[in-house]
Amino acid sequence: MNRPHARNSLGKVFVNELFSALEHLRFDEKVRVVVFKSEVKGVFCAGADLKEREKMDDAEVGLFVKRLRSLMDEIAALPVPTIAAIDGYALGGGLELALACDLRVAASSAKMGLIETTRGLLPGAGGTQRLPRCVGVGLAKELIFTGRQIDGQQAFSMGLVNHAVPQNDQGDAAYQRALTLAKEILPQAPIAVKMGKLAINRGIEVDIASGMAIEGMCYAQNIPTRDRQEGMAAFREKRPPRFIGK
Repeated sequence: MNRPHARNSLGKVFVNELFSALEHLRFDEKVRVVVFKSEVKGVFCAGADLKEREKMDDAEVGLFVKRLRSLMDEIAALPVPTIAAIDGYALGGGLELALACDLRVAASSAKMGLIETTRGLLPGAGGTQRLPRCVGVGLAKELIFTGRQIDGQQAFSMGLVNHAVPQNDQGDAAYQRALTLAKEILPQAPIAVKMGKLAINRGIEVDIASGMAIEGMCYAQNIPTRDRQEGMAAFREKRPPRFIGK
């Protein structure tokens, strides 16, 4: 993300560009992991572009927030694992974007929060639904009701991020840790990883019996893959597997 003059805030043009990028990523079979990062030092995403928002009437606001919600859903629906590298401020819609990712890595000094109530708003791009799944209902309510900002270390202690790392002189410590994490995922069987993501995402929405059925359907899709056969052969031959995503 690289909109320095507006701290990567989510304006109409920027949102359209993100949709276009997601469309490309969704159908690129070479993509195994997606990392969301900022090229703007000190900020991940400052949230909605409120300067643009204040020029909208009520109907336009409603339509734009609906489009933001669709954007976050598109990020969540990417078939490959996604990682948010939070090296600076992730506020409001910026944190909602990170919440739409599968994994989050933050610099200890990063600041994040669903601050909408401090602006007379409430989270409208999935924050009220995704935050409780990360930190639990009680903490989610506290963070949303107060509009409090927390740092990366606090976010880690709450379970909001997977890793918190000290910031480096380049200001990209979270991105570097996210790359390391991505490289751990990269060698694994792509279809198995995709099916694992699908099973978790769909299963968490239903009761455990239905979730087990979803897991069974995902597992069944993986059985006939060449990668599964390669994994068994590599185990038998005591060598590293060479997965091809087929």
